[in-house]
Amino acid sequence: MEAYYSSRRKDRCSRIKAAIILELALLFAVGFIYADGIWDSGNAIPAVSRDGYIKWVDFNVSYEALCRAYEYDIDTYGAEIHLDWIDLLAYAASKNGGDFGVDATEDIHTFAERLLSGETTVEKTAEDMKYFSYYREAYEAVLGGFVGEYEIQETEGGPFVKKYGLKAFLPIAKGFEYSDYDDFGVSRSYGYRRQHLGHDMMGQVGTPVIAAESGYVEALGWNQYGGWRIGIRSFDGKRYYYYAHLRQNYPYRDSLKEGDVVTAGDVIGYMGHTGYSQKENVNNIEEVHLHFGLQLIFDESQKEGNNEIWVDCYNLTRFLYKNRSEVHKVQGTKEWVRTYDMRENRAEQEKMKRERESGVPETETEGQEPETGV
Repeated sequence: MEAYYSSRRKDRCSRIKAAIILELALLFAVGFIYADGIWDSGNAIPAVSRDGYIKWVDFNVSYEALCRAYEYDIDTYGAEIHLDWIDLLAYAASKNGGDFGVDATEDIHTFAERLLSGETTVEKTAEDMKYFSYYREAYEAVLGGFVGEYEIQETEGGPFVKKYGLKAFLPIAKGFEYSDYDDFGVSRSYGYRRQHLGHDMMGQVGTPVIAAESGYVEALGWNQYGGWRIGIRSFDGKRYYYYAHLRQNYPYRDSLKEGDVVTAGDVIGYMGHTGYSQKENVNNIEEVHLHFGLQLIFDESQKEGNNEIWVDCYNLTRFLYKNRSEVHKVQGTKEWVRTYDMRENRAEQEKMKRERESGVPETETEGQEPETGV
């Protein structure tokens, strides 16, 4: 009997040792794969689908990094070497695995000075950093409509002046106070348990809500979670802006409808606290605020469902505070309108929209002059 139990103990010990060895082998394999993915630049392995499009983005770019990269872009515009702020941000992300800690702004500075001195180029850097192209594409999807050339009035009704710089706007009109904090990912329970995939900006009922970027109205109407809401798609199709909990009875600017084109800085609606009800036009949200969301779309299959990509907009709104649209009341109505009109290259916008819908890039006609429209 003792020999039997001794044999059982030995057998059990052998199985335990085998299990431990197998577990260590699996851990080693996982570690090797992870190390292989980050060895060159300290990057986390990016999420890319088998079809080749990005399926997840953690947008952790700090306010300080956004400002530093933007300043280099603006300061070098028109110079022999023009630095693209998204290139600078992609470099910092590639170097630090998407982490934008205290060293990120210095990394941006160092890379920018190396580019300006001719020591290196963006193309050479991209070859040496395994995930530069991933971060470049991801950040282009987030920030692609923020900076560029545009025309704007500097006096009400005055001539349009050509400019280069920040052409996206804070979603709250100038002169209207609001408060906010980083609430991305906070739990929500109405309907079902879920995370908060947007940024709340608290203010007063009727505060004019501004189009952050130019695009076309893709959704308009009632949603039981967002109440009266507006969904605006950028012309390149990569960004979907979601403005929710708009004012009861008068949520949108007059005559706004699906399919309309809006320009960055336009008044599109008014802050309220509608939502959390299957019945339309109900104020079931306790605090008056704008829910501002930004969804990234690399493939149309990501538009709705389990593959949606929403990014934290807290630092983006801090950055967009630099550019607030001035508005004035239309006497005798509930309407507010922008004071200084802006226009972009409408021909380029329509071209981006056609390319997105057809999936085929268009070639420009040689020598053709670009059109500019309102």
